[in-house]
Amino acid sequence: MQPINRRTVLKGGAVLGATGALTAAQALPWTWSPAGSVPGSGTGADPAGVWDPDCDQVIADIAARGDIGKVNGILRSWTRNGQPLPTGLPTDLRDFLTQARRLPSWADHGKLAAATRFNEKRGTYLGVIYGFVSGMMSTVIPREARAVYYSKGGHDLKDRITKTAKLGYDIGTHNAFAPDGEMMITCVKTRMAHSGVRYLLPKSPHWQNGAQDQEKLPISQADMMVTWHSLPTSAMRQFRKWGVPVDPAESAGFLHSWQLSAHMLGIRDEYIPANWTTAESQARQVLDPILAPTPEGRKLADMLLDLGNNLDLTILSRGVLGAITRYMLGDEIAGWLRIPREPVWSPLLETSWGPYVMVREGLLDVGLPRQTYWLFDEFLRQFVLLYMAELRMPINITIPEQNNPKYR
Repeated sequence: MQPINRRTVLKGGAVLGATGALTAAQALPWTWSPAGSVPGSGTGADPAGVWDPDCDQVIADIAARGDIGKVNGILRSWTRNGQPLPTGLPTDLRDFLTQARRLPSWADHGKLAAATRFNEKRGTYLGVIYGFVSGMMSTVIPREARAVYYSKGGHDLKDRITKTAKLGYDIGTHNAFAPDGEMMITCVKTRMAHSGVRYLLPKSPHWQNGAQDQEKLPISQADMMVTWHSLPTSAMRQFRKWGVPVDPAESAGFLHSWQLSAHMLGIRDEYIPANWTTAESQARQVLDPILAPTPEGRKLADMLLDLGNNLDLTILSRGVLGAITRYMLGDEIAGWLRIPREPVWSPLLETSWGPYVMVREGLLDVGLPRQTYWLFDEFLRQFVLLYMAELRMPINITIPEQNNPKYR
């Protein structure tokens, strides 16, 4: 059996996890105070009406000049945080990237070291959480589901999630924000891709017909914070649900790595929660109330659940993936996505997953039945194998040049 470790499982989990960094049911009025943010102050403006004007303008100008393809080619080999900008870039883009690639003054390398310890200890579970909590949750975040479905990523979802896998994988590496790491560049490239979606998607009549009246542009600051909470905040909720003790310093470090990622993705500091308490208060306002089914989200969920069909890995059948989704997200969301209850795996997960986690964490002396433990380990192993092939080649995050040309 192939050994499972933080590096391999984060590769697998991140692929299914981050399907975009982008509400719909009833969004609550914005009342979250910037006093709870990283800087502790701000304008208090509703993030639903704020986008990323600096990046958006640069990308719109490049698109108008017909240079998106050229820029994507130049930036293809620009991957490491400390790597100089390549030659040949348009002046406006070079100026923007020079500023955008810098860490904020509040970056704390001590906290990042604690984040590394956190990821090393619990990367296996983070992979599962990113995949079956964050990844599948994206299909019931209405604006995100529509934006993904009608943009180019919706045409080739596997390619899309393979590229966005870098975000979830890179943040788990020991050198994520160091000069030889890649997280900062991955964030900046993703930020530009978001601006490309904002430029192109309003031109799609399909998206226009489905967008809410108040949604002038996709991927607002509010949308990005919704997706942000589907990752670190949802991860910590799962650890609490499973009863896994987390060292406070490592928990703060894990949060700090995601705070820096939010900043590098172009989210204003005044919207980035300062601690887990303010993160929870914001998530209860911007994430929890807006989860709802959409036709686009159901189609995306179907595509995600069918990804295991490409390899002969029977334990990753649609039924198994659906059962894990139901267990992680609950019966209501599974019902929205029309995921049936699986007769074997659903009860097995409900009775055994919690003890399985406790055994692996060394918190229980009494193990599970050998067959059950093997099934869960085999699932994790095959979950990694399914996506390892997709991550062997360099992943190139690009600015999109078209919307989804074909719909299911």
